[in-house]
Amino acid sequence: MKDFLQPEEVDVLEEAHRAAQQKRAADRIKTILLLNEGYSYETIAHILRFDDTTVRGYYQEYKKEGIDGLLEDHYQGSYGFLSADEEAKLTAHLRTHTYQTVKAIVSYVWTTYGRHYSIEGMTHLLHRLGFVYKKTKVIPGKLNREKQEAFKQTYAQLKETKGTNDRIYFLDACHPHHNNRPFYGWIVKGEEKAIKTNSGRERMNLNGALSLEDMQITVLSEPTINRHAQMRLLLTLEEKQPDGEIHIIVDNASYNYHYELQLFLQDHKRIHMHYLPAYSPNLNIIERLWRFFHEKMQNNYFERFAEFEQAVLTFFQDINQYNDELKTLLTDSFQTLPR
Repeated sequence: MKDFLQPEEVDVLEEAHRAAQQKRAADRIKTILLLNEGYSYETIAHILRFDDTTVRGYYQEYKKEGIDGLLEDHYQGSYGFLSADEEAKLTAHLRTHTYQTVKAIVSYVWTTYGRHYSIEGMTHLLHRLGFVYKKTKVIPGKLNREKQEAFKQTYAQLKETKGTNDRIYFLDACHPHHNNRPFYGWIVKGEEKAIKTNSGRERMNLNGALSLEDMQITVLSEPTINRHAQMRLLLTLEEKQPDGEIHIIVDNASYNYHYELQLFLQDHKRIHMHYLPAYSPNLNIIERLWRFFHEKMQNNYFERFAEFEQAVLTFFQDINQYNDELKTLLTDSFQTLPR
């Protein structure tokens, strides 16, 4: 009988167990999880202090009705479940209205449909309907979706028509601070985990270029990011790529339009600048590289800025060690922002 549950079923049961407020409900859930782990009816009965007939009964309830049947008397109440039509309407409502607590959704369902759910029952229902509890995402309020779609089409055409030796590079800057920040992680319940940090505000100025075709990553450390830093990066790319056209995708920072940079481009005919629509970080793939870098470095403490600086530079010098992770992360499957 071991491993009869699908991974998503285990996730739902684990979540329901964490939310269980009554011992009987928790025991029913533990019974199914223990059976899935390969324990016998007799062993589970001994562990949970009831007879093996009860264990078999719980299994049959779950097999026949799923978790709804297993926990029915613990969260259905006297008002019954939502119908399939009501569940569909609730799903549509929750897609457009974001509640911060399960309690608020319980109140909405009671007011709207006259159905009473406990916190435990509503938590399970939300999981079954495909909802998870996670942080909302901030997106630029002024983004233009039509222009983003137009860029995607232009980019697809550029990929299709470019020559064999031509390369497309995504360019952007990053400014890592010599200062650790708190982050989420799995920590023993009831314990606190502290990380060391610095009080200074020193930071580095990294200017980077990413070519997806050959996973070429070029990162330069600069005193500041301006037109001169951009020209140095472009010259570096020219040296690395002696043949073919060089297509550069950049954002709308003012230095990317500076007249000195435009004069520079007139003397470097192989370089072609392509500008992203305003407020479109989701279209600049190198942003994913910067996030990856921050995740890998966030748990490291460096007492002196010089040590931090060297560690950052070493990270990018040895970036090939992360090739397997980067191949799946750095793709031009552009993220679609929610409306």
